[in-house]
Amino acid sequence: MSSEVRFTDFKSDKQPTWCPGCGDFGTMNGMMKALAETGTTPDETFIVAGIGCSGKIGTYMHSYALHGVHGRALPVGTGVKLANPDLEVMVAGGDGDGYSIGAGHFVHAVRRNVDMSYIVMDNRIYGLTKGQASPTSREDFETSTSPEGTKMAPVNPLALAFSAGATFIGQSFSSDSQRHTEIVKRAIEHDGFGLVNVYSPCVTFNDVDTYDYFRDTLVDLGETDYDPTDREAAKEKILEGEKEYAGVIYQDENSVSYGKRHGIDEVMNEIPGGAPEGATDLVREFY
Repeated sequence: MSSEVRFTDFKSDKQPTWCPGCGDFGTMNGMMKALAETGTTPDETFIVAGIGCSGKIGTYMHSYALHGVHGRALPVGTGVKLANPDLEVMVAGGDGDGYSIGAGHFVHAVRRNVDMSYIVMDNRIYGLTKGQASPTSREDFETSTSPEGTKMAPVNPLALAFSAGATFIGQSFSSDSQRHTEIVKRAIEHDGFGLVNVYSPCVTFNDVDTYDYFRDTLVDLGETDYDPTDREAAKEKILEGEKEYAGVIYQDENSVSYGKRHGIDEVMNEIPGGAPEGATDLVREFY
């Protein structure tokens, strides 16, 4: 990795077509800044994205990238990382892509603890398909397809990750550039699967979960004496329900990633036979 990497190195020549004011601009900028601050170059980076507004992010970043199908970004990212452990793999998605059709893959990606980061742009709505309720929408959230509210409790992605054995759980706000960048950077540096749920407001279809709402309600744990390595304290914050937090919610400092546990540390196409000794069966399940 190079120490001369600049944030602008990750900007592609494609202009984003997100709505003006979309939170995804800030989310992407923080991802690029975090990668640069860790010294990762575009040639060492692989971005995998799914479907939705967030799915465009690989086009707007200068790196290796793959735009996959709905809900399937995590299996692709897993395969990329195991095939080439030298790459910094970052999977990007939205609350619909990740916590609805992709929820099953999400749980098992958490369990495997492959060394990659998962950045979820949570705007609590389906934006690309014009404003339907998403898995994280409030129970009383009224949309064209839920005119009387969803009548379902929203998915708590942090609780879902925690219950599946996550070793890194972070939450950020796309508008808080410095803090968002810091949290993504810590997820990148973590040895294992790093989830960062990013509150990324949709200015076109969601007039409830707005920039002002998150500015007024988010509690930044970085400004308190909170210890993210305390598992019981993390569980309390995640399940509390009355407040919403930004920061590193939980981190297992003793985490050992899947690749390290199973000796997957070489690039597959450079290994005779295609895999390290004893790892063939472990890797085959991902293909």
